[in-house]
Amino acid sequence: MSTRRTVFFVSDRTGITAEVLGHSLMTQFEDPGLRQVTLPFVDNPDKVAEVVEKAAAAAARDGVRPVIFSTLIEDELRAGLNDADALVLDFFDTFIGPLEKELGQKSTHTKGKAHGMANLVTYTRRIDAMNFALANDDGVTTRHYEEAEVVLTGVSRSGKTPTCLYMALHYGIFAANYPLTPEELELGRLPQTLEPHRRKLFGLSIDPDRLVQIRTGRRPDSTYASEQQVRAEIGQALDLFQRYRIPFLDTTQHSIEEISTTILHKRKLKRHFL
Repeated sequence: MSTRRTVFFVSDRTGITAEVLGHSLMTQFEDPGLRQVTLPFVDNPDKVAEVVEKAAAAAARDGVRPVIFSTLIEDELRAGLNDADALVLDFFDTFIGPLEKELGQKSTHTKGKAHGMANLVTYTRRIDAMNFALANDDGVTTRHYEEAEVVLTGVSRSGKTPTCLYMALHYGIFAANYPLTPEELELGRLPQTLEPHRRKLFGLSIDPDRLVQIRTGRRPDSTYASEQQVRAEIGQALDLFQRYRIPFLDTTQHSIEEISTTILHKRKLKRHFL
């Protein structure tokens, strides 16, 4: 008998919404020992029956009934899922019903609307922002910084690139990033390239021990990854942030979602979509 419980994320589309909402809820429990299974494109009664069978198999294997997070839209499919030997948490049944009552109108029951292309302007903005982040990554080019809404800066491997990409994909933010090199840091002043964009700057820092681990994974036994080098760079970068009053965040204990939200809040950036 297994000591783990299975959690299913069931959707008639990609499963992104079920995963995000389900994960958000499960993080409130200390290591419940979960086996996570995503079942996308469950869009007909036969596929619902397969989910019910999988739930029964999981219950027999684990010795406890599974949990099912569902974002199925069609009433017939949702009703079929209720036959499963599982705790079924139906997000649409939980939230859409009360919203219909409060708003005085029926929902559209449109599949995939949360992550689809229903809003072409929003979709185009997301793609443009992603392309901008990739084209203006790591200081390769700086000639388009006028178009940037925020420019992240900090030492190498402090989290600039993934944060830019996350903000682009989830919020449509045009974000660029510029790495502070050891040579620039030793000068003790803001790089001339960044001077015209000081109002857009946001600094990222990181715990030295963690950065040594990250850099060692990329370039073991190098000056780049040495503790002395890392501590010097981080200290110089922090001095620069404080001298030029650049808002900054230590990324060590923060998720990329928290880092991005903090940047948006402190720089008062508009979310172009959720």
